[in-house]
Amino acid sequence: MAGSGTAHLRDKDDVILRVQDLVMEFPAGKGQVVHAVSGISFDIAEGETLGLVGESGCGKSTTAKAVIQLPIPTSGSVLFEETELTGLSKEELRQTRPQLQMIFQDPIASLNPRRRVFDIVSEGLEVWGSGGGGEGSFAESRVEEIIRAVGLDPDQTRKRRPHEYSGGQCQRISVARALVLDPKIIICDEPVSALDVSVQAQVLNMLEDMKARYGLTLMFISHDLSVVKNISDRVAVMYLGKMCEIGDGDLLFANPAHPYTKVLLAAVPDPENQHANDGEVLAGELPSPIDPPTGCRFNTRCPHAQDICRTTEPQIEQVGDGDHWVACHFPLVS
Repeated sequence: MAGSGTAHLRDKDDVILRVQDLVMEFPAGKGQVVHAVSGISFDIAEGETLGLVGESGCGKSTTAKAVIQLPIPTSGSVLFEETELTGLSKEELRQTRPQLQMIFQDPIASLNPRRRVFDIVSEGLEVWGSGGGGEGSFAESRVEEIIRAVGLDPDQTRKRRPHEYSGGQCQRISVARALVLDPKIIICDEPVSALDVSVQAQVLNMLEDMKARYGLTLMFISHDLSVVKNISDRVAVMYLGKMCEIGDGDLLFANPAHPYTKVLLAAVPDPENQHANDGEVLAGELPSPIDPPTGCRFNTRCPHAQDICRTTEPQIEQVGDGDHWVACHFPLVS
């Protein structure tokens, strides 16, 4: 899997976010270190949706939080437009954060239970002094517009608190809170994983509508590949803190080049899944990020692993002629 390789980073004028060699480590006591994210790189073009996938524990959410500097990465670069976020002071970072919003995985836990929903959504505008508040102000009009856009009644949100709404409605509230400051990028950390399937579809359709209406750029994190397929322009696959495959969503889903991606796709419960009968399953447990395997981190579970996979870390290289990159000594397509 990719170490410090950045060949897949695009030379495009419209790249709005560029993450390079991102490392996120945490002390674990007794001199041990959790290697949560280990040198991953990716970029997102303006107006694009990047899907970040992988099983639980691979470092997806840690990557998302490191991008918005919560906490500051151990090392690496996070370039938002022309601004290097990792080098900003606390106040400079505070001034930048309205443009980088996040929707959290648990919609109810992320909302203050003591505040009315309208106040939760408008809090960002109050903090930044937009419109000055008050009846009929720009801030109030903006909040009402956003609340209607996500399918809720502004008058009801003035009376109700989060516990009076369903999980799907709370996620709509979270989306409204993220949208109200007119951000350029929204990071969605598994925003539908806690919702029923029918509600998932509603929230996903709403995100697509919001993206088109407000010109958003999305980073969409999930372990559900069927969801990612429907919403993403590009897809990045992570395993144990490393990037193993990235590229155009259609190319990656049609012809996965990494054994891990292929196994993930084979597990998607879809009667039309072309990868379902490949006969390969993911065996064993995810290794500990405190002591990850040498070489390719997937070698302990990979059905195609050979000696070189256990000793030498593969660098990310292009497969085919399109936007499709893989970090594997023996890619499944060439």
